[in-house]
Amino acid sequence: MPESYAHPELLVETDWLAEHLNDPDLRIVDADYPASYARAHIPGAVGHLSDNIYLKTKNGDTFIMGPEQFAETMAKMGIGDDTLVVAYDSHMSLYAARFWWALNYYGHTNAKVLNGGWHKWLLEGRPTTMAVPTIDASAFTFTPRVDESVITSCELLRSAVGRPDSAIVDVRTDGEWNGTVDRGNKRAGHVPGAVHIEWVNFVTPDAAHTFRPAAELREMLRAQGITPDKNVYTY
Repeated sequence: MPESYAHPELLVETDWLAEHLNDPDLRIVDADYPASYARAHIPGAVGHLSDNIYLKTKNGDTFIMGPEQFAETMAKMGIGDDTLVVAYDSHMSLYAARFWWALNYYGHTNAKVLNGGWHKWLLEGRPTTMAVPTIDASAFTFTPRVDESVITSCELLRSAVGRPDSAIVDVRTDGEWNGTVDRGNKRAGHVPGAVHIEWVNFVTPDAAHTFRPAAELREMLRAQGITPDKNVYTY
């Protein structure tokens, strides 16, 4: 893992995962859609329990599921308080990062994203399977501890608009940013003063879809005024 990343421990490489597939305290999560998981997945990986891959209260809802439902869901997936979680997907880490964030929101920081995910795993010819592991939910206790520092509210975001010590980053698609795509919302456009970097720009455009080198990421962010001295809000 390149040491130039500020927190290289948040990612894990495919070679490390290949050597630790059978670790008893490791849970690999295929954070993609159930159909993708059913087609094939990394050996030992578990998939989502429903089509709601964003871990919200129900499909289409705005907010993440509550602590009791989240704890129950994690236990059913074989994730307990002491479990190391490695999440991956086939969508340039979009859903894996969401799963990682949800775990961190509920205080489970022992989680990583597989750099390159399913694409890099296949590209390297590593093993795959259709077998679904059997999970005994009663063997896992997940204790949710809400961490408000990893989320913001509309009120807090409004207070950041126009502040020189803040940077608001819109990571949605170009169409959503410029208002030509509303995705069914009542209003289109973006937050005043926000800068736009579509999320796909954070990963390489090649077949591996790994995260860009730290130097490239820093320069891309710096060019938009996103620097370490700023409070950064993303949406």
